[in-house]
Amino acid sequence: MTTEQAAEAVTESPVVILPAGAFEQHGPAMPLATDLVRAEAVTDRVAARLAGRAVIGPSLPVGVSPHHVAFAGTLTLSVTTFRTVLREYLDGLYAHGWRKVLVVTGHGGNNAALTTLAQDLLAELPDLEFAWSPLTSIAADVVARMPKSEVHGHCGEAETSQMLHLAPDLVHTDRFAPGTRNLSELDALPRLARRPGHPTLQVRYDRLSANGVLGDPARATAEDGAAIVDRVVAEITEFVEEWLKA
Repeated sequence: MTTEQAAEAVTESPVVILPAGAFEQHGPAMPLATDLVRAEAVTDRVAARLAGRAVIGPSLPVGVSPHHVAFAGTLTLSVTTFRTVLREYLDGLYAHGWRKVLVVTGHGGNNAALTTLAQDLLAELPDLEFAWSPLTSIAADVVARMPKSEVHGHCGEAETSQMLHLAPDLVHTDRFAPGTRNLSELDALPRLARRPGHPTLQVRYDRLSANGVLGDPARATAEDGAAIVDRVVAEITEFVEEWLKA
């Protein structure tokens, strides 16, 4: 997109979608940028369905990942830095006339920062409509039907399935190794952290899994990944279509 095209897009494509990810361990088999790969792929698909009514802005490739720092290659921003970078993106988009911005995040560690920034924006830029969306949790019903371990999540069946669908060339299937699969494998504190519902307790991932994996990636399939991605893309697209009418 050129600067002239950007000026036209303010009115022709009034929604900006920003993919946000992380640069962190994803077990022995998947790349450090897994969360960004998934977020960008979903963003591309949503933008295509919206057929010119939205534009894709710059990605946020590094997220809030202090819980993964015990594993090699992980980089993290503080919550403050992540919020500041995103806020400055938003300030720039706002200055050029955009008033609807959606962040699609592939990394759950970014959620708290996105929520608090949204609250601040209500007071500081009340005419900026800021929305954000996770990925996998949107398709919770699809994931519920998948074969999976008692303990599952990071690098496990659902996330690996998405990567097998979206970027199979980046997945080292010969390196698949199960991680923590049962609550009985966890010590008392990490087991408490995996307790469903609230209160919520945060622990580092090296307390949860020796190899960073929750679940068994060998059970993942591209077909399950397609089902998850299709649901996520459909839900986000439907939201934006309603948003454009609001």
